[in-house]
Amino acid sequence: MLTRNKVVVSGLANGKALIFIHGFGCDQSMWRQVVPDLAEEFQIVTYDLTGMGQSDLSAYDPHRYANPRGHAQDLLAIIEELGLDEVVLVGHSIGATIALLAANLAPDKVSRLVLVSPNPCFVNAPAEGYRGGFSHEELEELIAFLDENHLGWAAQMAPTIAGQPAGAPAADELTQGFCRTDPTIAQHFGRVTFFSDERSAFAQVSRPALILHCNDDALVPMAVAEWMQDRMPGATLQVLQATGHCPHMTVPADVIAAIRSYLEDG
Repeated sequence: MLTRNKVVVSGLANGKALIFIHGFGCDQSMWRQVVPDLAEEFQIVTYDLTGMGQSDLSAYDPHRYANPRGHAQDLLAIIEELGLDEVVLVGHSIGATIALLAANLAPDKVSRLVLVSPNPCFVNAPAEGYRGGFSHEELEELIAFLDENHLGWAAQMAPTIAGQPAGAPAADELTQGFCRTDPTIAQHFGRVTFFSDERSAFAQVSRPALILHCNDDALVPMAVAEWMQDRMPGATLQVLQATGHCPHMTVPADVIAAIRSYLEDG
């Protein structure tokens, strides 16, 4: 697993372990503005999700990764191989879902969660009073665009996701990350990301969690953040004054301060 998923261990050798899980179309480099500061007081583990970044792309099995639980099992295998306990899982977007699922599967291995821009379900469920941000039809159009024109999708969506104009640093970095992703894997994992419904898992979260939500996120309405705060036992919601879906890339100092404060209080 350590080689297959390009696992990198750094920071304080005997410190409490923080494991970072990136989101769709990204890789571990997306945490590069956050981990150096935290490495001064924590052991840091970063890795590439199977099928992303410099992981072994041949290991991407569409059946195993038909939902986020396949990635959660990979994460637990990494924790086991490193011999870690009481880790803090820091996940972004679908990476936050993966972190939460891993914690629910093995709560004895995880002490806390930090969920950056999470969304348990992007699909609206009007009959249940849930507003995830998109209708089913809107997401089908989004995925169809990704299927038809991977590079065009990357160029158009990255600025929206980053909350920055095209050519701005975070938007450019996201565009490049999306473009580097294998198109076939991106199409499959994109559908998993946007159509998964893990609301029941979030409502049954087994470990305390810090939710970091940007006050202007094109992908995650404030209603989702409020839903999580109301339904997740032991959850703390912190709203960041930031635009976009990637605060670890656009306001990294705020994310670092929030993580440090949350862990110090614990």
